[in-house]
Amino acid sequence: MSNGGNSSEFNPRGEQTISIVAMPSDTNPVGDIFGGWIMSQMDVAGGVAAAKRAGGRTATVAVKEMEFHKPVRVGDLVRLYAEIIKVGRTSITINIEAWADDHYKPTIPVKVTEAIFTYVAIDDDGKPRPVPEA
Repeated sequence: MSNGGNSSEFNPRGEQTISIVAMPSDTNPVGDIFGGWIMSQMDVAGGVAAAKRAGGRTATVAVKEMEFHKPVRVGDLVRLYAEIIKVGRTSITINIEAWADDHYKPTIPVKVTEAIFTYVAIDDDGKPRPVPEA
């Protein structure tokens, strides 16, 4: 496994937001962890970072530049890192990286997936609201 070409470097962007063990129920028909499961975990991690920065409720409005580098296997410990890369009037754009290593025989984690997610701060009625100043 490599992390985008360099298997000996563990250098995630951003702060670790969540970590989770990939389970058998999360697999696709060939036994690897389903990409949709990874994407949903990334959305949770980004949502945590976005809500913290927005000081309240947010909604996912876009995902772009999603790239799967390596498969995730059952039992891998998946760590999600989020880095805010842009804050607009109502939106927050976050780079999210998923890194994994063997939960039972820890190794140097490898970057398995990355994407850019955009969230919008919303009010109690679900309407966009300004993101507070940092």
